[in-house]
Amino acid sequence: MKQKIAEALRNYKKRRITDESLTPSAVLIPLFIDEGEECHVLLAERSREVGSHKGQVCFPGGTSQAGDAGLLQTALREAEEEIGLRVQDVEVVGELDDDAVVTTGYVISPFVGFVPCPYPFQVNKKEIEQIFSVPLSVLRDEANLRLDYHTVADRTFFGYCYEYEGHVIWGATARILKRFTELLTPESGAPS
Repeated sequence: MKQKIAEALRNYKKRRITDESLTPSAVLIPLFIDEGEECHVLLAERSREVGSHKGQVCFPGGTSQAGDAGLLQTALREAEEEIGLRVQDVEVVGELDDDAVVTTGYVISPFVGFVPCPYPFQVNKKEIEQIFSVPLSVLRDEANLRLDYHTVADRTFFGYCYEYEGHVIWGATARILKRFTELLTPESGAPS
């Protein structure tokens, strides 16, 4: 599966969003292969102490800082800060389309990378409440994807949503996951 994903991403030309009114940010989509040879996506639930997106499911990531050499470095730096994933332990295999989050003013650049399993993650509790994984097969099964409403503060949003073992994955994270799984479907020309 690892080779199939790497090949699909190698042949993919990402869509970039160049709106200068949006703040550049990046996330890492950590993938790992478990002992049963199944591919999983690692996700995080944000703490209640962070400035925005409190308690929401996300990928490790954040905004670009002046010292970052580029958005890939942003994603890797943030993954190390948030979940203790060392840069040298990530095998980056590609990028996905940028995603705009107009409600908070970010443009997210997602990078896909494989990480060892098992791994001694060290969660920064100020930023991340917990980490968990979802088998890629669950995300690829369209029966597990739905359109739904979510209310945050006084605003209601409509969009894609996954639920897995009590975790609700929606918003930009669900959109990015949906694009990723579409890239891996046989109809897209990518290997299954």
